[in-house]
Amino acid sequence: MNFLEERILRDGVVKDGDVLRVDSFLNHQMDVALLDELGAYFYERFKEKGITKVLTVEASGIAIACATARVFGVPAVFAKKSKTLNVDGDVYVAEVESFTHKCKNTVIVCKQYLERGDRVLIVDDFLANGCALRGLISIVQCAGAEVSGIGIAIEKGFQMGGRTIRALGYDVCSAAIVEEMSEGGIVFRTE
Repeated sequence: MNFLEERILRDGVVKDGDVLRVDSFLNHQMDVALLDELGAYFYERFKEKGITKVLTVEASGIAIACATARVFGVPAVFAKKSKTLNVDGDVYVAEVESFTHKCKNTVIVCKQYLERGDRVLIVDDFLANGCALRGLISIVQCAGAEVSGIGIAIEKGFQMGGRTIRALGYDVCSAAIVEEMSEGGIVFRTE
């Protein structure tokens, strides 16, 4: 059992509707030491890939992206869920659906921050159905960059996202893969 699985068992809360609450340490209140461990974990897995950018989607993936980018020594970029006055010029756009929020968002990345030839590590807090990842992959492809890897904190292995993204040929590394969960407990995939 790894550091993240132990933390999920200790502090995670299973809710109805296949929701795993980890907001006490990962995506609302953040345990910075745990984020650093995630960054180091993804670095060890993808250090040979020549990563030039770490990409995520607003908002819960930002802290993980920053911790990961720090270890790689590269910029962290996040896809914004709305265009603001600070965003000028050309942008890459994709539509993503959130499993947790049950809504669709149009996300954008300024073209100046993702360029042809970048080797991108996409990171996020959760992988459920894979909609956010497909949107980010689309943005990377539009930029003429390469998805060199995908790092996920928690994958819901009982949902289709991980299988779908891996079937497309992407290198996905999840720190914790939940195979089953109920109020009675959580079972992790052993590989």
